[in-house]
Amino acid sequence: MGDAAAIETFITRWRANEGGAERANYVLFLTELCTLLDLPQPDPADASHTRNDYVFERAVTFKDEAGKSGHGRIDLYKRGAFVLEAKQSREPGGKKEVALPAEQPGLPGFAPTQIRGRRSAQRGWDVLMRNAREQAEQYARALPTEHGWPPFIIVADVGHAFEIFADFSGQGKNYRQFPDRSGYRIYLDDLRDEGVRARLRAMWLDPHSLDPAKHAAAVTRDIARRLAHVSKLLEERGYQPEPVAHFLMRCLFTMFAEDTGLLEPGSFTDVLADARNAPDSFAPMLEDLWRTMDTGGFSPVLRKTIRKFNGGLFAERTAIPLHKEEIGELYEAARHVWTEVEPAIFGTLLEQALDKVERKRLGAHYTPRAYVERLVIATIIEPLQREWETEVLGTVERERSADPQGAIRAVHDFHEKLAATRVLDPACGTGNFLYVALELMKRLEGDVLEVLADLGGQEALALETATVHPRNFLGLELNPRAAAIAELVLWLGYLQWQMRNGGQIADPVLERLSNITAMDAVLKHDPGRMRDDGTFDEFPNPRRPDWPQTDYIVGNPPFIAGQDFRSRFGESYALALWRANPKINKSADFVMYWWDRAAGRLTEKGTRLKRFGFVTTNSITQEFSRRVMAARMDARAPISLVMAIPDHPWTKATTDAAAVRIAMTVAEAGVHEGRVLEV
Repeated sequence: MGDAAAIETFITRWRANEGGAERANYVLFLTELCTLLDLPQPDPADASHTRNDYVFERAVTFKDEAGKSGHGRIDLYKRGAFVLEAKQSREPGGKKEVALPAEQPGLPGFAPTQIRGRRSAQRGWDVLMRNAREQAEQYARALPTEHGWPPFIIVADVGHAFEIFADFSGQGKNYRQFPDRSGYRIYLDDLRDEGVRARLRAMWLDPHSLDPAKHAAAVTRDIARRLAHVSKLLEERGYQPEPVAHFLMRCLFTMFAEDTGLLEPGSFTDVLADARNAPDSFAPMLEDLWRTMDTGGFSPVLRKTIRKFNGGLFAERTAIPLHKEEIGELYEAARHVWTEVEPAIFGTLLEQALDKVERKRLGAHYTPRAYVERLVIATIIEPLQREWETEVLGTVERERSADPQGAIRAVHDFHEKLAATRVLDPACGTGNFLYVALELMKRLEGDVLEVLADLGGQEALALETATVHPRNFLGLELNPRAAAIAELVLWLGYLQWQMRNGGQIADPVLERLSNITAMDAVLKHDPGRMRDDGTFDEFPNPRRPDWPQTDYIVGNPPFIAGQDFRSRFGESYALALWRANPKINKSADFVMYWWDRAAGRLTEKGTRLKRFGFVTTNSITQEFSRRVMAARMDARAPISLVMAIPDHPWTKATTDAAAVRIAMTVAEAGVHEGRVLEV
């Protein structure tokens, strides 16, 4: 895969040519790269294009936003792998030189020249790379439908660097820096690193092997299986499920903390290893460690000064005495690399591991991340991305030369708005929709910060104090244990992201948030009381509960048919729910109570809600549930479906049920054209 001498020759040869003619050099540059990495050479192009699956200059036809057809050529295309667009910094004084903004010595807080990575970050270069990325995405959209969306977009600055963007969902809606903001740019010097070369080879030969979710799912399932075994053994010894759940959540966060450097790496694993031979010492040591993690300070157990974690997770720090076998399972779980755990499915698996009935079918059903992403992108990311790309980047392009401070301010203002964006899942379960929304918004934030660095350097970044944070991801959940897991999942995901991308984590590591509320999202009532006739009223004064004000609502409410929830919840609950929602017909599916509540919130006076999106049973297209939608869409203040998928695969509603088909709907206030999609 390239010997040392060949690598040095390649780097020296192409670095000497940096700034040369792009069209003359990119084919030779990429051909020599393929030789260096022992990759197959691109095929000769076929005149019909039908067999042009791995070629230079792959022709595509696309339509712009105005609907006009255009023609283009992908610099290098490999079907099912990537679209590569080559761009090169123009020679100063050459006919393609991009005008750079004049230095602004009077601009407070910003140095006139910024050094980026291994090259002066002249802003014209950054604009060329951004334009190349946008062109590559446009070409990817223009590929034949049967080719699907390639997982990678590669932008090559010939003789200097590659920028890598990935979207493994197959939707092409969310190409983001890969593997993260700190590592997506590969310089020629980086080719000396065997890991970097292996990553590039995989992009050519087996691109989906780089999907972190695949490896993460296997790691996550193994951890959940071990926690399930411990949970089962403790229940057999008479421990109640709730204290077992909270004890294991504290254990797993401690494992996560040592793998992310929040605790001394390997320190907790060593404690578990020692405790296998002295089980009686395990609970006292753990309680002492958690006491110190709650307050910060010197830990006699780890013999180190440790950070203050706080946040409520370690406020209750009772440790359950474990036997040798149980400690052994925790030890094996701790040996995994916890930075590779996938929070999007971890919550679901943990809830199954801790539930006596669900445990038997552990991992048999959880919602694939790609399905969750499909709804989250349509509901939240698309409008944010559209504002960023059309309004903010448009302002940057117009003002970066004449008013660089104005360009910086436009990006800063969008970042502040993004960081303040609030998302609600009113049936959040263990938090997988909230986590995916958090991660996708962090990815967008990464793009925003990269542009800010391009415009103003580290000084501009230093002024950014806001960040996309778990506090703005709110959930309502009936099951208190699932609600606790949801909060933990959000923290795991957020801390994972911050550690991977060099973000700051201040003390206390965990804030005490009240963003996940354990409550019934569709029915509120006064405490039960006796009626005058001597009967007991379980649900007096039934009404709709308040939902917090947020910018977006997204989620997957319970799948229960209208005719079934009377038997599931009892006659009294059904009657109270109908009294609280008199405008919803009694035969509508249970999910429509969430849908109608969100629709009402969308058209309230002074609302901040911009969109909502729900997974529902596909019976939403049938008479009783469709009536609920029609009433909102035909109202004086109407709403519109901006995206609908009437029939989509999903997971099993319950362990003993057949796999269900679902629908997805995304709604906005006003009258808009919508898209109906098929799977």
